[in-house]
Amino acid sequence: MPKMKSKSAAAKRFSVTANGKIKYKKRGMRKKLSKKNRRRKRDLNRPGMLSRSEHDKIKPLLPKR
Repeated sequence: MPKMKSKSAAAKRFSVTANGKIKYKKRGMRKKLSKKNRRRKRDLNRPGMLSRSEHDKIKPLLPKR
């Protein structure tokens, strides 16, 4: 039987926490940082958590652990 393969793009962008939630890095911290205020940059630096509906779509794409 062939090996189960995860989607490489999804595996690079998402990770599963100990509680089973899926976290991701928020966009917007690469360029034009001088235009963004401190509060916004600090919030963008924190990881985001997927909602339940998105969680169900992404879960099958991730590696099984």
